[in-house]
Amino acid sequence: MKLLIAQLEDYMLPCMWKKTFNVECMGCGIQRSVSLILKGEFIAAFYMYPAIYTLIILFSFLLLHLKFKFKFGHKIILGLFVINISIIVVSFIIKTF
Repeated sequence: MKLLIAQLEDYMLPCMWKKTFNVECMGCGIQRSVSLILKGEFIAAFYMYPAIYTLIILFSFLLLHLKFKFKFGHKIILGLFVINISIIVVSFIIKTF
């Protein structure tokens, strides 16, 4: 498993926004955060990309909603989207300034 994770790190995509403008984008750190989760470094993953756990919850619920069609699933998904966007924007602002 560790070998697989090490190989995944070799194939991470570079951030073209950061390469072009020399400024991190709102998604910078998500790949490294997933890599840290796979290594079991959960706190470091949060510090790398604070929205990682709410994104996992969002996509998990989205997949469950597609399968089971929850009564108020669309409202929950919308709420999770708003929470995720808020976390991403706030962490971007904190990281930038």
